[in-house]
Amino acid sequence: MLHLRLITPADRTDDVVRLIEKTVGTTHLVVLRGAARNPAGDVVMCDVAREAGDELLSALQELGVDRTGSIAVENIDLSLSKRAEKAEEEAPGEAADAVLWEHLTDATHEESTLSVTYLAFITLATMIAACGVLLDNAVLIVGAMAVGPEFGPLAGVSTALVQRAPRLALRSLVALLVGFALAMAVTVGFSLFMDAVGLFSKDKLEGARPNTSFVYAPDAFSFVVAVLAGAAGTLSLTSAKSGALVGVAISVTTVPAAANAAVALAYGDTRQTWGSTEQLLLNLLGIVLAGTLTLLAQKWFWARQRERVRQRTPRAPELG
Repeated sequence: MLHLRLITPADRTDDVVRLIEKTVGTTHLVVLRGAARNPAGDVVMCDVAREAGDELLSALQELGVDRTGSIAVENIDLSLSKRAEKAEEEAPGEAADAVLWEHLTDATHEESTLSVTYLAFITLATMIAACGVLLDNAVLIVGAMAVGPEFGPLAGVSTALVQRAPRLALRSLVALLVGFALAMAVTVGFSLFMDAVGLFSKDKLEGARPNTSFVYAPDAFSFVVAVLAGAAGTLSLTSAKSGALVGVAISVTTVPAAANAAVALAYGDTRQTWGSTEQLLLNLLGIVLAGTLTLLAQKWFWARQRERVRQRTPRAPELG
């Protein structure tokens, strides 16, 4: 269940209340007249089944509540109420399958922000991966994959394509390009420093690396795994099952490929530099493609669900 707290102008409160009452899957409606001070107005609260949340939020935005007042949404971890159970039963579909598009757009917007923290994480992840590829250590590679924050901007690109949000697309692309460019540049310098102190060497880079040679040898499986991981990661975001993102992070080779490309560039190994860059681009393309197709499929599925509910529900009078 979701909890909505709305601030509405006094002259729009009745419209908002009628909207909530006619929305299938809502309950626990509370109206506090004149309770809001900034902005001034009434406070309206209700609980709504997650699978009905996106439709209600869209309708509230059409009424202009987000512009003249405010809309706040919280997840309810526990609700002991027969009315809540009935609301969830009446709502279409399953809560785990529901997509809150506004929440997804907001989350990916935040994750794709080009911040100091984001740049620090992607740079540190690439440097850890550089140690992993030179030592042929799979544990370090997995650790670097888990640390890398690049799935946020990738999900942002997919969301922007589906929602037709050019600003989010630009923001996400800038975060990806600047993030990887800075991380690889720093890793080149890190590699030269490690070579100077005798910890890295060209022989290690070009020697047999059975555990990590895949990062510069892309094949069909590289793209297939990226597509599967992109779909799984998108589902984990839209269903609020964020724990699955860790598994997604360690199943794609974006950061390790970038790290190997940087190390190879430092040593002038063009074969590995190009192979790693190809691996990186294949993974990025596969994740974005799968994420976009997954979101389009979810959007189509929920449009059908809404249409079925409308056909079963008697038409309510138009709001005044």
